[in-house]
Amino acid sequence: MSVFSVNPRLNAQPVEWARLIPGEVPEISRSGKKPVRAVRPFPLECASERPQPPGLVEISLARLLPGPLQTRAGWKWLTSVAADLALVALNWLLVGAALVPMRMLFPHVRTFGYAAGVPISLLGVAFLHGALITLVGYAEEPNPGGSSLTAQARVLAKSVVWATAILCFAYGLQGAPWTMWSLFCIAGALHFCTLWIWRWRTQQPDRLGQRCFDGPRNVLIVGAGKVGQRVAAYVAQHPAAGRKICGFLDDHVPLGNGVIGRVADLGRMARQEFVDEVILAAPKERALTQQLLLEARRLRLDLEIVPELFGCEPAGPVDHVGALPVICLHVERLPAVGLFVKRLFDALGAGFLLAALFPVLAAIAALIKIDSRGPVFYSAQRAGRKGQLFRCHKFRTMVTNADELKNSLRTSNERSGPIFKITSDPRITRLGHYLRRYSLDELPQLWNVLRGEMSLVGPRPHPLDDVAEYEIAHLARLDVTPGITGLWQVTARRDPSFQRGMELDTEYIRTWSLRLDLRILLRTCLAVLQGSGD
Repeated sequence: MSVFSVNPRLNAQPVEWARLIPGEVPEISRSGKKPVRAVRPFPLECASERPQPPGLVEISLARLLPGPLQTRAGWKWLTSVAADLALVALNWLLVGAALVPMRMLFPHVRTFGYAAGVPISLLGVAFLHGALITLVGYAEEPNPGGSSLTAQARVLAKSVVWATAILCFAYGLQGAPWTMWSLFCIAGALHFCTLWIWRWRTQQPDRLGQRCFDGPRNVLIVGAGKVGQRVAAYVAQHPAAGRKICGFLDDHVPLGNGVIGRVADLGRMARQEFVDEVILAAPKERALTQQLLLEARRLRLDLEIVPELFGCEPAGPVDHVGALPVICLHVERLPAVGLFVKRLFDALGAGFLLAALFPVLAAIAALIKIDSRGPVFYSAQRAGRKGQLFRCHKFRTMVTNADELKNSLRTSNERSGPIFKITSDPRITRLGHYLRRYSLDELPQLWNVLRGEMSLVGPRPHPLDDVAEYEIAHLARLDVTPGITGLWQVTARRDPSFQRGMELDTEYIRTWSLRLDLRILLRTCLAVLQGSGD
């Protein structure tokens, strides 16, 4: 469930929103129609296709990326493949190190002389071996993380055997002696052991890498019957799978005990709960199911269905949630690589700035203690991505009882909508005016960026009392990680209209790109140097 409540005034009105996907409108298409950014691995005759402008998607470099990198599991797929390649490379380096003493003991054995002259070639064969294991493994099981450890071991063994056999055959065509095959087989056995141990370790609930950089996916289950309850129980017992159940929608079960609404409430509940994925638990009513499928696609939600197989096992490869087969009907494309680069840039940039500006931070802290009584930092809860609360840190620029005085100043608010701003705020201290003018009070938020709670660029996080006044459509700005600066701040900072700010935040999310972030950061630096803050 959401961690805060929203203004209920528009809850009863029709919901015309769709989940915002960062960068869903590329810069090359802003003058034309919006390109389709969805994958439909399971065709549906009842679903109407969105218009696709010719040539826009095809010329995008993103289309050259592997399919898994363009889906919600892109980050998980990327880290899994990178870990496999790293372990295979480490194994081959160990094999190379073991060959050194063997060459000294048996100088006439050609097998032990492998890579003696060019040891860097070990990394080349390691990359080739790892790539073959990955290709064979993902061809055999597209979603290895969703299957049991026994099934993963079977797929891993098959992929290692075939990859090793292909490698031996290729080297045999180059004239390598057959004794070289024993070296590849030893390396293959080592690969199976290390990769299996890694998979077993990453399945443990206390593993360090359990939390994805993008957070868990919020899931709505349609159908609160036995199948739906089994899905919810499995997700609750396996948090490492990266899912979080928001509740059930069901027309035949009383509200409560996890049932948060009816099927007709999908739009409202999906927006309010920041839902990423809908799972249909063994639907039985055809017309209702078709209507729900169309609505979920319109809302840009990933869609999966638990089919009724009447006790039979599926013949083809499908995903699994525990022992239940799940068929994917619709997956929204996500710029997983771009978001990963953005997060990497945020972490490196925030770490560098904190280290470089440490003397400045210390000096500001000392001046605050001299200027007025109270703590150096002001830390308050803010609503982050998907409404998750976090502690946002700033240098204190107001008197210590500023929050209590806020209600008495509401009549002087100069902004429209659920946001509070006064030009000459009487609560601001003498030093606070200068800190705000040059935006120096925002510097402690670099720590929030380093922790992943904020980004360098994104919609600004609002106080909870302002968020409580949001109408349900305003929650769209929480579809992404909030930032220290954003498009609103560099284009219409003094515009009193909250609706104008919402439009700019929405535009930023839809047209997001790394180049746009860099432009906003450059304009922010110019604004800071000019002292245009308030």
